[in-house]
Amino acid sequence: MNMLPVREVVVTPVAFPDPPLLNSAGVHQPWALRAVIQVRTADGTTGLGETYGDAPHLSLLNRAAGALDGLDAFDLAGLRARIADAIGTVDAPDRHGLTGGSTADKTLSKVVSPFEVALLDIQGKAIGRPVHDLLGGKVRDRVPFSAYLFYKWAGHPGAEPDAWGEALDPAGIVAQARAMIDRYGFSSIKLKGGVFPPEEEIAAIRALRDAFPELPLRLDPNAAWTPSTSIKVAEQTDGLLEYLEDPTGGLAGMAEVAALAPMPLATNMCVVAFADLPEAIMRDSVQIVLADHHYWGGLRASAELAAMCRVWGLGVSMHSNSHLGISLAAMTHLAAATPNLTYAVDTHTPWQSGVDVLVEPLAITEGAAIVPDGPGLGVTLDEDALARLHENWLHTDIRERDDTAYRQRFEPDYVKRRPRW
Repeated sequence: MNMLPVREVVVTPVAFPDPPLLNSAGVHQPWALRAVIQVRTADGTTGLGETYGDAPHLSLLNRAAGALDGLDAFDLAGLRARIADAIGTVDAPDRHGLTGGSTADKTLSKVVSPFEVALLDIQGKAIGRPVHDLLGGKVRDRVPFSAYLFYKWAGHPGAEPDAWGEALDPAGIVAQARAMIDRYGFSSIKLKGGVFPPEEEIAAIRALRDAFPELPLRLDPNAAWTPSTSIKVAEQTDGLLEYLEDPTGGLAGMAEVAALAPMPLATNMCVVAFADLPEAIMRDSVQIVLADHHYWGGLRASAELAAMCRVWGLGVSMHSNSHLGISLAAMTHLAAATPNLTYAVDTHTPWQSGVDVLVEPLAITEGAAIVPDGPGLGVTLDEDALARLHENWLHTDIRERDDTAYRQRFEPDYVKRRPRW
């Protein structure tokens, strides 16, 4: 096969409405920021990628994009090398602090990821095969996703209540779960905690168990608790949780909890790069790792992570941030080709309320997405929708996600603190 040289790379920042979802850092702002990547080769083939849209990350994406002219779309090693040269040594932490610590290598991986996805999309189109075939072939036809529940305000202050309404107590959380399950058919549930005192969140878990006695439950307080509090919560939720995710911070703290917790501990905060694995395994800090191709370095790196987890007997699930349909498609291909990814995958798709940049986004029905078998990612960009979401970005003054500062606008005394309890 002849080379497929890259001839154009377009990075388009977009914004889409985001509900006021609460977490241990604060609350989501009215607009979520993303960046859509289009890589075009000399023969006119276009590959798609999606990533974070914060201003510092956009700057790095544009520097990387300018270095890819002439790169063969099949040269993924060359992709990382060119981007490393283009951005240099940069340690760019996220402001909300919900995806673990930052390093220069993690920053490089975050920049590489959407371009790698776009090149895999091109490769699949070039040979007429889906991306999951490029990752080793699919082992499942449907990828299960989990209902991702949040405590939330009825609407953003000053705006009308949104369609989801308020959820600030167990009854509100159960009502949110019921609405989400009725619409999407989810067969597992995750609650984003770290918002209220632990006893209130335990009450919400118990209410969910009463309402949905057969569904696996997860609780993720984003390291809002001390190890001792985490152990108490684990004891009080024995028999209720499929896993407890990031109850406390750091590999040492997680190991202290894991030694006494009756359920597995999962993480997307203390194992966030390959360098974290040796200590995590030595300490037995976690039993389940949540992959996220957006910051692990792409789909192939995430598959490599899953292989390492298989060797060491660690379970694998998948983390989600606010995202659009390109990311959902990439996540679905990765999950389809990962044999030991046996837990339902996180997704923020319900919180998008149908807004997307694709002509026909993947649908979640009966709790799962059908794996696309068309060439590449199997999705098509809607240029008009992309333009509308770019207009949103042009007209909002939000340029970086900052859950803490947004909450402080309405609660001046609010302080992000980990651990809080």
